[in-house]
Amino acid sequence: MNYLLTGATGELGTYALHYLKEQVDLTDIVALARTEEKAAKLREQGIEVRIADFSDYTSLVKAFNGVDRMLFVSSQPGGVVSRDEQHKNVVNAAIETGVSFIAYTSFPKGATSNSPLAQDHILTEKLISESHISHTFLRNNWYLENEADTLNAAVAGHAFTYSAENGKTGWALKREFAEAAINVLTEKSAAPEILELSGTPITYAELAEALKTASGKEFEVVAMNDEDYQAALISNGVPEAAVSFILMIQNDIRNGELNVTSEDFEKALGKSLTPLVDALKEFLKK
Repeated sequence: MNYLLTGATGELGTYALHYLKEQVDLTDIVALARTEEKAAKLREQGIEVRIADFSDYTSLVKAFNGVDRMLFVSSQPGGVVSRDEQHKNVVNAAIETGVSFIAYTSFPKGATSNSPLAQDHILTEKLISESHISHTFLRNNWYLENEADTLNAAVAGHAFTYSAENGKTGWALKREFAEAAINVLTEKSAAPEILELSGTPITYAELAEALKTASGKEFEVVAMNDEDYQAALISNGVPEAAVSFILMIQNDIRNGELNVTSEDFEKALGKSLTPLVDALKEFLKK
């Protein structure tokens, strides 16, 4: 059986490849890369790499040939070809080549989410459902690593700032999301249609307290309104496009879009998630 990883050269994909290599033979792994340059390091590991781009349907059909089960890591928004068009290409290529199973990295709450970030994922879930390919939607909550700038700044002595009020997020380490995905892909764990992969939802204030414990550092924790938070981000040199994205996430968290309570994550892992303080210690060592 052949297992294909898209996004194999990204951070999540790198973790996923690590866990997949632990569970199946190297000869059963296929990795997707966009360029030969990106493929080189994977080939050094003895991995079969196929060159394809989500924007190039023909390249996807060629790359998916002979693939049984696929981890479909969603593309980054903002490309020349829209993410929804890229994802249509992936799903249609999977149909054409007879892929038997897709594990897709989606967004919390699926079709009930009001987040602007969810809309492409909602469309992709619909496309996969209509494809009649067996699938699992891995509705990943928020990676702890997504807060890198805030966490690192606080440990360095700056204020820990946010504008999400008392909104809660199910943070967890990126490697844990990857491990859960691979367990589903290889059928080590159950593969229901939907897995809400979320850590225990907590507020930014609670995250800040856990960071103090993990780092042994004291720092100011400042809850701001969006206007003041925007001004603080700009004064710290954050690019305008990034500021808009950060404020959108803060709004999503404030409105409960990432407040998901579920046992799915630990079931998929077959073990408990890393306790938050330990997860923060691990993050700080990177």
